[in-house]
Amino acid sequence: MEPLIVIGVLGGMIMVLLLIGAPVRPLRWAGTALTRLCMGALFLFFLNAFGASSDLHIPINGTTAAVTAVLGLPGLASLAAIHYFVL
Repeated sequence: MEPLIVIGVLGGMIMVLLLIGAPVRPLRWAGTALTRLCMGALFLFFLNAFGASSDLHIPINGTTAAVTAVLGLPGLASLAAIHYFVL
């Protein structure tokens, strides 16, 4: 899939979730979790795009996106460190 399409779809999903929101508390929690997962996947995408020159590729799957969503940029840095030192 084209990178521009991926960025556009993820950015659009994030904007819709941020602008519309959810009036019900469980839906708001799920929307927040989905927004954080999308942002985590977007961070991984950018890391893979910019890390291609140094052979850095972290697969974008549920586990890596969840680690990045929960821990943020330190989680992304830890995934990169694990890739370099362990794998």
